[in-house]
Amino acid sequence: MIELENPWIRLRFLTEQHRETLRPLAKDERIWEYTKTLMMTDTYDQQFNKYFGEALATAKSGGQGYVIRDAVTDAVIGMTRVYDVDLRSGRATIGHTWYTPAVWGKVHNKACKLLLLEYLFDTLEFGRVTFTVKSQNVRSQKAVQKIGGVREGILRRFEIRNDGIPSDQHVFSILGEEWPEKKNRLRQLVESLASAH
Repeated sequence: MIELENPWIRLRFLTEQHRETLRPLAKDERIWEYTKTLMMTDTYDQQFNKYFGEALATAKSGGQGYVIRDAVTDAVIGMTRVYDVDLRSGRATIGHTWYTPAVWGKVHNKACKLLLLEYLFDTLEFGRVTFTVKSQNVRSQKAVQKIGGVREGILRRFEIRNDGIPSDQHVFSILGEEWPEKKNRLRQLVESLASAH
């Protein structure tokens, strides 16, 4: 994996130095409304440390955790990961992505997905990229479909959220042969969002 950037965002390798920058940014219950990955309780710091440690460990298994920066202001605006990387099969998963609410609905998420997908499909020549989204997170399901993700199925009662509620997992993918057409559509979407802000 490499660091990436375009006119809207910069993806930088997640390192220990980002821990205390990200800790207060992630402490916003709006971010975790549907996933409950982090709960705003008195154990938040312990939860965050576990979450951050798992993100750092992604690099040890061939993936990469990234900190997302706004390319104009250089402000840290979120995190994402590329994981479950299988070089032989040419596949990977993009996920664990979150942004500060100030950039929701703007160009950043689409620009990030464009950057990662171009790298995985055009540079590494992967044949498949997967996205998995919890059933409660309808907003993210719609976002994945908007960038061209095809819903493949639902893994029923796949996991228990941190609030104790069972959650199905929706599985989406984009295949290499689909990418050229989806890339053009995603680029248009990014340019349209960029011009609107």
